[in-house]
Formats: sequence, structure tokens, C-alpha cells
Amino acid sequence: MKVFVIDVGICNGCYSCQIACKDEHVGNDWTPIAKPQPDTGQFWLKLNEYIRGTVPKVKMHYIPLICQHCDKAPCMPACPVNAIYKRDDGLVIIDSVKCTGCKACVDACPYSAIYFNEDLNIAQKCTGCAHLLDGGEWKIPRCADSCPTEAIKFGEESEFKALIAKAEVLKPELKTKPRVYYLNIPKKFIAGTVYDPIEKEVVIGATCTLTAKAGKKATATTDAFGDFWFQDLADGLYDLTIEAKGFAAKSFDKLNTEKDINLGDIPLDKTKKK
Repeated sequence: MKVFVIDVGICNGCYSCQIACKDEHVGNDWTPIAKPQPDTGQFWLKLNEYIRGTVPKVKMHYIPLICQHCDKAPCMPACPVNAIYKRDDGLVIIDSVKCTGCKACVDACPYSAIYFNEDLNIAQKCTGCAHLLDGGEWKIPRCADSCPTEAIKFGEESEFKALIAKAEVLKPELKTKPRVYYLNIPKKFIAGTVYDPIEKEVVIGATCTLTAKAGKKATATTDAFGDFWFQDLADGLYDLTIEAKGFAAKSFDKLNTEKDINLGDIPLDKTKKK
């Protein structure tokens, strides 16, 4: 059974995969696996950009989104004419001849990976370049072949067993059993810059202690720019305490990592001499 393994950590956002997909399918008819993809409006592989945090604490990553070729694909039972099927190799295909254009599969896909072609009155999506694989000369789809960093891998599930063990799937709570696995999707961060408002200098070496709701703690020290970062955080509530010699401690309660947090410039008050 085939799988995709996509390493977000080495995707550089070059868009080669998205362009290769368009090149393969726009103007080309691979019936019944796929009729031509429209010039605009459809991206069977769509490279999504994610900008996290706020200036100057900003990070960015990209996630290539394709049909997840789920083992329990919601689109399949939604189709009233059984035009959607799973191949022996695990790829999910919409039969472009059988499709009647009811759009039920478009609505059923929780990943928004199925598009509707108004001109042809059919639903369309990533096929894993099944037409190329069936020809025998191609072992991988165009997106994987075009990736300069090899962030997109395609092959047998057994071949990628070790990578899959470290990967995750999109929307695991849906239990659709996707056959697209993602490595190194960034988790949330909390960051900030600590400074002395009197001297107008950053505070180097301040100890920052982050405490999760469950009581687990992590520490970081402000660097030469007064910056601290806590990265790869799970969603949840955190308390933060910042301490530095000669300054009063400063605390932040119930920081919510539903989104990445840039606390900005954080002034510390000098402790009064006795």
C-alpha cells in the first residue's frame, strides 16, 4: 500500500510541487482517472503558507495539502453513484466518467481537498498520478519527483515504517486513517524580549520559567539580544515567570497557546535597595 510522507521541516516553499501538479494535469486528459484540471481555481496539491507570531518574533512554514487518500475516506460513502473507489495500492480515485456532479463528495471531504469543475460538471482531486504509476515508467508522482529538498516522499508503507512512527496525520480526531503522513509540523511557541526601561538596555541572562497546567516546567535564558523562546509547545495554558538579578520578578498567567505568542518587549522593574 502506497503512502506519502511529507517533511514540513525541510519544505522551503519553492512551489515546485504545486507547479508540477498543474503541469501534469492542466490540458491533459487521463480519463477515467482524471480529466483535465482547470487552468485556475484548482490546486490538487496546494502549498499552504503559515505565518506564526508577530513581528519581530515570526516564524513561517509550509504544508503541502493533497487528498489524504484515507482508508476510511468520508467521500466514498457520500457518493450516490459509487464513482469514488480505493485502488489496491491505497490511492483514492474519483472516476471521471461515473461522476455525475452532485458535489456530495466536495461537501464530505474534511480536508477541503476535492474541487468541483463547473465546466465539466465533475469533482476532481489529487490522484497520486495514478496514470503515471500504471504506465510502469514512473515510481513516484510528479510532486515528489519535482521536490528539490525531497520533502515529499512516496512509496510503500513498509518502506517508510520508521518515518511513519515519528509522523502525524492531519485532523487525527476524525479517524479517517489518512495515507499522507507529516513530519516536523511546528508546534506553538511563546517568546519575548526582556529589557531594563531605565538603562534602556536588554537584560541578558534572565531566567524564564514556563509552567504547564499539569505542572511540568521548562526554563530558558535570555540571550545577547534579551530574547527568550519556548518552542514545540502543546496547545494549552501556561504560566511564565521571569527573574533576573537586581530586578523584581515578573509573571504572566494563563498564556493560551491556541496561537503562537509573542509577548513583545517586557520591562523589568529594578528592586529597591534596602
